[in-house]
Amino acid sequence: MEGTRAVKYTNSIEIALPRERVAQLLADPAHLPMWLRDLVAHEPLNGVHGELGTESRVVMRSGKQELECVETITRREPADLHAIPEGTVVHFDREIVGAGMWSVVRDSLTEAGPEKTLWESESEYRFSGLLMRLMALLMPGAFHKQSQRHMEDFKAFAEQGRDVREERG
Repeated sequence: MEGTRAVKYTNSIEIALPRERVAQLLADPAHLPMWLRDLVAHEPLNGVHGELGTESRVVMRSGKQELECVETITRREPADLHAIPEGTVVHFDREIVGAGMWSVVRDSLTEAGPEKTLWESESEYRFSGLLMRLMALLMPGAFHKQSQRHMEDFKAFAEQGRDVREERG
């Protein structure tokens, strides 16, 4: 993307569940609305949700605005999330493209103990649209903060069954 402004950051969180269970919960599309705050739609355009190469239409709400983009799964290792060998790092990578925006997110799940998982997420955003470039310049921390909130919402969902939709008044 010519004339773009990049925002790069890393987030992490520890979840009090085994890595295999965390991977299964993250990969299950039925759970997305329960922890992915402001999700309007997540629909596969081709392929099977969450599998390598699958493209999905994703719509997120921000205030009164809706942002529509296409997410492509670029890495999922291992492909089978059942009986994951001990010591294996689970990888979920995706590319997201929308109007004036390109993003790549690289998630990894590592065993942090017998019943603990460390979720690390590297994000990179590039913007070509004037409004998004301005936002990246003036509020670069907003993207980092939103990603951390999504991770905290997932942790609350995974550990306690909390659903972000129940927080709306």
